[in-house]
Amino acid sequence: MIAWRAVKTLIDVAVPGLTFILLSAVGLDLTRADFARVRRGWAVVLTGLVAPLILLPPVAVGLIWAFTPDPDVAAGLLLVAACPIGGISNTYSYLARASTALSVTLTGLSCLLAGLTVPAVGQGLELALGKPLDLAAPIPLLLGQLLLMLVLPVTVGMGIRRRWPDVAEIHRASLQRLAFAGIAAVLLLVIIDDPQAFAGGLATTVPLAAAFVAASMGAGWITAATVTADRGDRFTIAAEFGTRNVAVATAIAVTLLGRVEFARFATTYFLTELPLMLVAIAAFRARASD
Repeated sequence: MIAWRAVKTLIDVAVPGLTFILLSAVGLDLTRADFARVRRGWAVVLTGLVAPLILLPPVAVGLIWAFTPDPDVAAGLLLVAACPIGGISNTYSYLARASTALSVTLTGLSCLLAGLTVPAVGQGLELALGKPLDLAAPIPLLLGQLLLMLVLPVTVGMGIRRRWPDVAEIHRASLQRLAFAGIAAVLLLVIIDDPQAFAGGLATTVPLAAAFVAASMGAGWITAATVTADRGDRFTIAAEFGTRNVAVATAIAVTLLGRVEFARFATTYFLTELPLMLVAIAAFRARASD
């Protein structure tokens, strides 16, 4: 019990700290000009923001029909599909050398609008499934994530680059390696937290989670191809599709719905998403270097 509590405390402290460091590294690679380019590409931003709200819920319903999971797992998948973009998507775009400013913009807007979009998607799912879901967004958590775990670290990184550009340039490669190590550390900590639950879900929930990640990224890439020829923008939108905010999903399940079992799929999704995204990043960078 003492060991478990120590691991839990380490996760509670280390994961936010690692996230802050990772997004500070993202900020080191950004300038105001990057965001100016994003503002000019309004069609790409609108696609990355609106299309997941339209496409991901039907993908989730289709996978539930195909996999026929337990009701708790199905509810967890629907909850994940309804949530906004996860902040770690910014790190994915950064590591892939894709459109990081676009990723930061989409993540911020997605969190800001979640108070409206989560209930709206929930209503659509209720109509499709014929059962109440009663989804709502935890506004304080979203605002906290937006300010402390997105805006602040990215601003810090951009400030360092503006004040000491030579330092940022010299340490950019080292920070990318640190970012990879940080993601691996997050994955390891989550597994250590409950290895039995992780192992027990491998045969059932992991294939469902992997199918949703792959289908979401595929939908994102195809959708992005209709509005931009830039491969960096396409990868970023695909990553935004596949990266859901599992912290928000967990908060909704535990705090608002009082159903801890719904949150278990969110953990499995996160564990499945990380290695798949790293593979996608490696493939994208290898293709870009050809």
